[in-house]
Formats: sequence, C-alpha cells, structure tokens
Amino acid sequence: MPDADLAIYAVRGVGEVTAGANLADLLAEAATASGGPGILDGDVIVVTSKVVSKAEGQVVALDDAPDAKVRLVESQSARILRRRGDLLITETTHGFVCANAGIDLSNIDEGMAVLLPEDSDRSARRLRADLRRRLGVEIGIVISDTFGRTWRNGVTDVAIGCAGVAGIIDLRGTLDAGGRLLEATEVCVVDELAAAGELVMRKATGIPAVIIRGVASEWLRDGSVRDEIVRAPGQDLFR
Repeated sequence: MPDADLAIYAVRGVGEVTAGANLADLLAEAATASGGPGILDGDVIVVTSKVVSKAEGQVVALDDAPDAKVRLVESQSARILRRRGDLLITETTHGFVCANAGIDLSNIDEGMAVLLPEDSDRSARRLRADLRRRLGVEIGIVISDTFGRTWRNGVTDVAIGCAGVAGIIDLRGTLDAGGRLLEATEVCVVDELAAAGELVMRKATGIPAVIIRGVASEWLRDGSVRDEIVRAPGQDLFR
C-alpha cells in the first residue's frame, strides 16, 4: 500500500485539445508552469480519455437523423447486451462493457461525438514514453473514463488504459491485519487512482489531468487494463 499520504494536483491551463496535438508537450508545459506541481519520478498522471481521443482524432460528426446515435453506438460495439430506448449496454471492440460504447456527447461541439481511443493501453504507453523523453522522469500513466457499475446507481471514473503502473495488485497469499490468509483479494489499483483523480478533475472544470504523488513504489511496474482487468467471457458469470 502507499508509503505515505497521497497528494493529488490538478493540471490546469492545458486548454482545448485538437486533433494532432502533442499531449505530452501540453501536459508538461501546464504542469511545470509557474505555480504548477511539476512532474517528478514516481508520479502517476491520470488523464481523461476525452483529451486523448481528441488528440488522436477520435472525434466524428453525428448527423441529425433520429437513429444516428444508435447507429454510431452499434458501429463501436462488438455486442449489444441490453437495450432500453436509445440506451444501449454494449461490449465495445476493446472488451469494455459500458453504456453506449463509451461515446461522449458532452463538452464537445454540437453535432460531434467523441469515441474512445482505439487502444487506450497503447495511448498510455505512448504518452508515458513522450513524457520520459521530454522530462527524464519515471512515471505511470492512467487513462480514465466515466462508467456506470452493474447493480449500483451513479457513475465513477475507471481506468481504460495504463502504462508504468500496475492494473491489479494481487494480495492472495498474504496476511490481513488479523493474520488471516487472503485467498481471493486482488485490488484494481488503477481504477482507484482513476476515481481519486476524478475527485479533483470533476466533470465541468476544464481540468483534463491530475498528478498523483505518493503512490507505492511496488505499484509502478508494467501494467495493462486489457490484459489485467478486462474479464474474459469464460470467467464472466453474467454473459
């Protein structure tokens, strides 16, 4: 677990991100500007998927046909699991199960829609490598998005991509505080980091990233949301 208290710093002043933008440059400049927290060895940067998608050109026009959104959702889905009116619960081509294939119509120009990054783990690896080259620091990257949860109301941010930080910390075989053997405990630490970051970014503040400082050193390793977190259909009791 963390060696010390965590500190979460907003990365302000990034501005509007457009297709082709160098996201590493934008984040580095904003984080190291006067009054910024800087980016240090061991930091984990949580970045919203929306700005990653915008930088990668994952923004499409949405026509005004009544079924345009549904058709777009279907095009981004490997399977449709449930339908209720224009709400679809889908399995995306990435393997995520979420509402409307993760397509976002908020904080974007009218008539446009933001898709998820094509490969969020790859996006995280690329951003991490770019920041390492620019700043010479060893860091972790978490790409976050807002998802609902089965059987629970409300939404929270979860990780849809990561690099340089573990997806899951396996505590099986260790002892709890009472000395009992843990047999099934695997902690999805990147989801916890994503949710912690959202407490600072919130939904309408224009803050696209945060820096989390004080993350346990053993969490900082190669990680992957697709490989560690997305549950294989054969292990899923509900699909």
